[in-house]
Parts: sequence; structure tokens; C-alpha cells
Amino acid sequence: MGKLDGKTAIVTGGATGIGRHYTEALAREGATVAIIDLGDCDAVAKAVNGCVGRIACLSFLTDVSDEAMVKRVVSEILSSAGRIDILVNNAAIYSSLPPVPFSEIEVAQWDKVMAVNLRGPFLMVKHAAPAMIARKYGKIINISSGTAYKGAPLMLHYVTSKGGIVAFTRALSRELGPYNICVNTLAPGLIQTEGTHANSDRRAAARDRALESRALKRNGYPADLIGALIFLAAEDSDFITGQTIVVDGGSINT
Repeated sequence: MGKLDGKTAIVTGGATGIGRHYTEALAREGATVAIIDLGDCDAVAKAVNGCVGRIACLSFLTDVSDEAMVKRVVSEILSSAGRIDILVNNAAIYSSLPPVPFSEIEVAQWDKVMAVNLRGPFLMVKHAAPAMIARKYGKIINISSGTAYKGAPLMLHYVTSKGGIVAFTRALSRELGPYNICVNTLAPGLIQTEGTHANSDRRAAARDRALESRALKRNGYPADLIGALIFLAAEDSDFITGQTIVVDGGSINT
């Protein structure tokens, strides 16, 4: 018996990086997971289905910043699975962003980051939450970042978007609370994934700074996030909403 047996979850950005680990973890706990991504959703769905020994994943090639696509894919998920219990708003632009002074950020780049990192979660909630409201239950987990609390130089667009996610969670929890829907934020610190190996010199410097700031003097890995994710997705957290759980080895004290 898994903690999420019979539940349907959506993970945006669920085919790559940390998102794939979220997808696998939710499936292992018994959920049917709809992967929304611009990456190879089908291959990831097949791989996860093979690992858990059942049809646990559905895949949807979708741009979360496009309302028409989001509306259509939510409808398809409801047609296939019949319900939406959990929404993990994970899709974001980060690893592809080069460090740049605020004065050199192009307006187009700023708008693109905001479109994916903030408009995307808004559109997913706008179109998925009504299914939760109808059933008077749901879990929305928005993915922020420890940088929203301590800042990070040369990443103003990204950090601003992740700060917005924290405020988004707080406000949304007030609106959806009357429908027994919990809205919380999971804020990872620097996590070692495939993406962290790009721009290796910069990543190494960031890793060293993160290690120095932590109470727990080790690297963080995707597996370190799973306990908090499942806790927020499961009935264990039914009386918790509007909160942020920072998983960063004690770099930030909240």
C-alpha cells in the first residue's frame, strides 16, 4: 500500500532534472502521474511504468506558459484519469540561465522567465483547481528556491520569480482553504543533478558556498527532497497550508 494509492498527480517539468525524481516518487507511492513537460515525456513515462510495474504515468508535451495548451491538457488528464488530486508546479527556467548583472538582463529574457516560472503555475492552478474544488480536496505543491530567502547575485529574474511563488502560495491558500485544498511551497537549496554539471566552474563555486552555509555539511541530492514532497502530497499534511518547507541542509532557518 502506497500513501498515494488511487490518487492522480500532475508534475510540470516532470520529465527532466528534479522533476523526474518527483514523478518517480509519486508513482512509487501509488499515484497515477501526468507528466507535463517540453522534454521527452513518453520515454520517461515508459521508464517509470517499467520500474513500478504498472501504467503509472501519462505524458503530455505542453508549454505551461500557453493557456490554450494548459486548458487542453488538463481536460485530457481529467478524461483519462477522472480526477486531479495533486498538482506539483515544478516547471521553471533555471539551469539554462547564464549569470548576468541586472542591468544586462534583456526584457525578452525577463518576460520568458516570468512566463514559465510564474504564469505557468497560475495557469495550471486556474485550470486544474476546479476539479479539486468539485471534490472538496486537493494538494498543490509549488516549487520555489532557497534563493528567494537569501538572494543570489546575477540571477535577479530567477530569484524574483521564486520569491513570487512564495507569495502566490500564501495568497492562494486563503482562496482555496474553504474547499479543503492545501497549498504549500517546497523550496530546495542547491541540489546536485545532471543540470548542475553545466557551466561546471560556476556550479562548483555555488556548491562550495552552499556547503559553507549549511548546518549539515554535505551536498544535497534529489532523494533529499522526496520525503517533504510525499508529506505535502499525502494525507499526513491535511492541516498544513500556506507554508514553505525549505530543504537545504540548514542553510536557511525559517
